[in-house]
Amino acid sequence: MTRALAGGGGAVEVPLPTRRATRELGRALARVLRPGDLVVMSGALGAGKTFLTRATCRALGVPARVPITSPTFTLVQEHAGALAIAHADLYRLSGPAELRHLGLREARDSRLVIVEWGEPYVEALGGDAVLVRLEAHPRRATVSATGRGAEATVTALAALGLGVEPSR
Repeated sequence: MTRALAGGGGAVEVPLPTRRATRELGRALARVLRPGDLVVMSGALGAGKTFLTRATCRALGVPARVPITSPTFTLVQEHAGALAIAHADLYRLSGPAELRHLGLREARDSRLVIVEWGEPYVEALGGDAVLVRLEAHPRRATVSATGRGAEATVTALAALGLGVEPSR
């Protein structure tokens, strides 16, 4: 059952017991994300950040022949689907000064920006982010927001269902 987010500042939890459930979350994200949005994926190694990113990109029309892998060494990959997408992995960055050269903040002018390992850099990336925290035991996602625009996105996500439950 889906309920409205209390006070607009809550988070939604999505159980991800199967790969199918993760793909469903990716499809739901694709329905509510827009150019200019920032999505920050976090979680331990192997929690599913790249898998969920791939599912979201596929739902946005990035063809299956286009590999969507973690850009750990390239740092940023560009994809074209229904939206232009910049997919970044900031695991190897040592600080915000290195971030400036990647152009991710500027990419938000026209693209959806999805960042793995980006929590320390939310403000440097322009703030107002949809945060997706993935956990492996039990496998689930907690989706929250750091600003008003992202809050509206999380509320729209909650309205889609998926066994999404508000959390406090």
